[in-house]
Amino acid sequence: MTTRRKVLLGGAGVLALGAGGLVGRRVWLDREPAALPATDAQGRVVWQNWSGLEHSYPAQRAAPASDAELAELMRRAPVPIRPVGAGHSFTALVPTDGTLLSMDRMTGLVSHDATAMTATVRAGTRLSALGPALAAIGQEMPNLPDINKQTLAGAMATATHGTGKGLTALHGEVTALKLVTPAGEIVQCSRDTKPELFHSARVGLGAFGVLSEVTLANKPLTRVRKEVRLVDTDALLKDWPALAARHRNAEFLVLPFTGKSALITHDVTDEPVRPRGPDQDADTLMSLKTLRDVFEFTPGLRKQLASAALEDIPPEIAIDEGWKLLSNERPVRFKEMEYHVPIDQQVGALRGIIARIERDATDVFFPIEARIIAPDDAWLSPFYSQESGSIAVHAYYKEAHDWMPRLVEPVLREAGGRPHWGKLHSLGAAELAKLYPQFAEANAVRRSLDPDGRMMNPFLRKIFG
Repeated sequence: MTTRRKVLLGGAGVLALGAGGLVGRRVWLDREPAALPATDAQGRVVWQNWSGLEHSYPAQRAAPASDAELAELMRRAPVPIRPVGAGHSFTALVPTDGTLLSMDRMTGLVSHDATAMTATVRAGTRLSALGPALAAIGQEMPNLPDINKQTLAGAMATATHGTGKGLTALHGEVTALKLVTPAGEIVQCSRDTKPELFHSARVGLGAFGVLSEVTLANKPLTRVRKEVRLVDTDALLKDWPALAARHRNAEFLVLPFTGKSALITHDVTDEPVRPRGPDQDADTLMSLKTLRDVFEFTPGLRKQLASAALEDIPPEIAIDEGWKLLSNERPVRFKEMEYHVPIDQQVGALRGIIARIERDATDVFFPIEARIIAPDDAWLSPFYSQESGSIAVHAYYKEAHDWMPRLVEPVLREAGGRPHWGKLHSLGAAELAKLYPQFAEANAVRRSLDPDGRMMNPFLRKIFG
């Protein structure tokens, strides 16, 4: 919101004139992280994920253009073979000194059924490209995540999700898969054909092989009204279950040290199109950072000023096809931890996390995100057999995130949370087996497909044991 940005920058900017020492300290802390060497001693070129947390120097990079090429690569390529999408995972799923395998040449719509409202898509298709491609045939995915830069395969592998009462994560709308196994076999699976593979590989962490094609059960193209309102956090937490039930999609972002949250809702409408305006989220985020920079050591005053600045700001409203509004641009890089807790634990866990951050992590300025996801039956889905409330915390990419495992993860684990596969967490096979009823069964399928561990990098060995 432009008004919000001006108010925050104005208030913090004036007071910053008297806080030169603190601002100077922040200028030093805000320097860019040291760049990694472009190549290693063997001349291998660096790969780095979006946040900058993970990197590797793969011996080979491959981008097959067909199932046949992919199958041959799976049989012959240096190991470990790790598929890569947009690099938006924060965990070490991708790093390899073997083969980095991109699906960027296997994209686009393969076929569709207008009556059944299904579409078969190559798995390397980016979500940002999938929206307009489906819209052209009168279809849309029922839900989308906050960011749409991921490949379809990468989003499914990590159980990427949107929000909404009764709406599943992306993999919940998948009806069939084509998978190329570590041995180079091309396998089709669905609920009726090789169901154990289907239930295992839908959320597969890139450990069961490489997805080649995906069939999606879609919905008719729909217009929605998106509204973003600033509300009092305490009141929102009290009303959250009712709010979530009232809207097709609902989520919120707690703005720490402000007493405010941004409530975001989407509802089906036949109102005239009202395109979204220029994105202001990044500017607002940097305004919150400026406020933090000046008042980090006086959190009470920081909250008082922020709360006053954020009062009486009008809502943002946009009306358009859902695929144009559900996802957002996120140009400011960050690091993230996200867990999915049983729905009745979400508000209590949020209250505990907000209290811990505002007491012991005064440098935090990124929002805390809360969403709702319906249950599904994928064996490694964090939403397996339970409606879940997700809670995600973030840190600026230049700043430390050691407060996440220290302050936040214990609360999420105490609430029975399962980690987002693409977000930071500390769990290994022993802990995960207790959280996932079908963990052993899924792992047995994985071992049968990859007995020699051709897909296993160190991180996945920790996950699967």
